[in-house]
Amino acid sequence: MKYYFIRRILLIFPTLLGIVTLTFIILQFVPGGPIEQIISEIQGYSGSSEVSSSGDGYDTNSRVSQEQIDEIRKLYGFDQPIYVQYFNWLIRLFTFDFGDSYFYNRSVIDLIAEKLPVSASLGIISFLLVYLISIPLGIKKAISPGSKFDIISSFIILIGYSIPGFIVALFLIVFFAGGSFFSWFPIRGLTSDNFADLNFIEKILDYIWHLVLPIIAYMLGAFAVLSQRTRNLFLEEMQQQYVITARAKGLSEKVILSRHILKNAMILIISAIPAHALGMFFVGSLLIEKIFSLDGIGLLNYESILRRDYAVVMSMLFITSIIALVGQVLTDMTLAIIDPRITFDKNVK
Repeated sequence: MKYYFIRRILLIFPTLLGIVTLTFIILQFVPGGPIEQIISEIQGYSGSSEVSSSGDGYDTNSRVSQEQIDEIRKLYGFDQPIYVQYFNWLIRLFTFDFGDSYFYNRSVIDLIAEKLPVSASLGIISFLLVYLISIPLGIKKAISPGSKFDIISSFIILIGYSIPGFIVALFLIVFFAGGSFFSWFPIRGLTSDNFADLNFIEKILDYIWHLVLPIIAYMLGAFAVLSQRTRNLFLEEMQQQYVITARAKGLSEKVILSRHILKNAMILIISAIPAHALGMFFVGSLLIEKIFSLDGIGLLNYESILRRDYAVVMSMLFITSIIALVGQVLTDMTLAIIDPRITFDKNVK
């Protein structure tokens, strides 16, 4: 078993190399690179078509001289051959030296550290609520399949799964954040204007008050999926032969559920927690952050793509890829720990 996980861990590095290489190649063909974007920012046109590359130079009407353009290219290393740029990126990424953003003029690490608490707050709270509510709800639905509770809750879950999170966010704002109905929650931001004047408890309550609507919109899809998955897993276990045997021996349904079904059905749910947790903590949600004016990881990544800020884009891709790959390994490890019967070694008979 340990050799399997050693192989999985070692495979992370070539997989990351493939992801970085493919992304680097794609970025070379994206029109309007960072140099064009920087010049547009300097001129104040923010992506105007007046700044365009043609041959060796730029538009002759440009207010930025060719000498200045060459200096900018040299400053950010774009004057070097493609293969040199590629290997420089590899060295920097794999040594976690992400450099500086082209547009924020700040360290990429500092930018991520500044935005991370917002996305992490949404992720952590949503993760806890999803698991604390979805699992008991799924078990309740599995115990009484076909009941009114099961049918009504399944209908609500189906609606929640079908509606995108940003639509739910807009609905919540209209109804509960100063739209046409109620003004129970703030419409934007994470804190109130007088946040600095509040005491510690009041600051916590104010922070939670601002997070209520974003969290509902953020967790709805995951809540629907996990609830239905829990229900289906428990229903599947209830049809197994060992459950029929336990009932034939006269064991009560409560004992069968708590001692047998719960243990086996929860294996797959618990094993998925590491990957799910890592993803929710870091990735963030662009549309939710945009709608509620939350300056988090999702919004940073989106703006960096629009501005061709390759330093941020490549760094974010590298970090999220590591999180995804490590999460998959941790999921298999968790599964092997909680269920020793499972083996991943093909040679084991």
